[in-house]
Amino acid sequence: MLKGHLSAEAQRFLCNEQPAPSGRSESTLADLRSATKAYITPAVKQVLASTKVTTRHIVINDVACVEVTPSHITASWPILYGFGGGFIQGSAYEDLTIAAPLCAMTGAALIIPSYRLAPEHPWPAAIDDGFSVYQALCERPFACVGESAGGNLVLAAMLRAKRAGLPLPRAVALLSPWCDLDMSSDSQMFNDGRDPSLSIQESKTAARLYAGDHEITNPDISPINGSFDGAFPPCLITTGTRDLLLSLSVRLARCLRESGVEVDLQVWEGLWHVFEWQHHIPEARQSMRNVAAFLKGHLSP
Repeated sequence: MLKGHLSAEAQRFLCNEQPAPSGRSESTLADLRSATKAYITPAVKQVLASTKVTTRHIVINDVACVEVTPSHITASWPILYGFGGGFIQGSAYEDLTIAAPLCAMTGAALIIPSYRLAPEHPWPAAIDDGFSVYQALCERPFACVGESAGGNLVLAAMLRAKRAGLPLPRAVALLSPWCDLDMSSDSQMFNDGRDPSLSIQESKTAARLYAGDHEITNPDISPINGSFDGAFPPCLITTGTRDLLLSLSVRLARCLRESGVEVDLQVWEGLWHVFEWQHHIPEARQSMRNVAAFLKGHLSP
């Protein structure tokens, strides 16, 4: 489903606004992490005030997490949330521009694992951390949401859970999921330079620092190569026509559908990789409303 026309706010972002700092390299990674957090901090403060959610630091199965709670909890099921950043940057705090509105819209508590980052902690550290938290949440109904690398983490955790005989979530939402670390998909060629938030070189750097010398076709690294079946939960996938990883979302949707999984693929006209991070854009707010409705439709009585 192709979603709408580009809003004036989105057009201004593309033409005038300064996007988040980019230019990933191992030598500049520390500065990039600091600059990105500084860039998004005013937006995080704004969205926390407007949504009236609260946050606190907790530990689950020895993994540090951020718990996001709405002012009034109306859902009995939690959401396991995976933040993005190519497994080499990002944090639970920086993803609150997505997580806080989702928390308020669903009335559900969100658990965001502060998984370890590469290159200090390469694969499988991030997936190990995410799966440890998954194991603690999966004994009751729950949902999963992940953006970019967080979508990879969610998919990899579900594949591990299936192999271990653990329960799967009732519903999953993936925002521009980085489900394949191979850099040869079509959109990674034609959208390089058109996506304001991600480039092919940045993706290659992240893949190298995260996977190292390991085979990237391993489903624990590139979960699109995993074995899915009809037991996997309904899945909502969002992307945009400028998204560097557009092709990955299209391929993942086809893979899941061919395996018997219910998939709603939503492609937004003119938008970029994880456009939902820019919460002031109307399309971002509508996409999060769609995600919240999707999750509530599959989990609420």
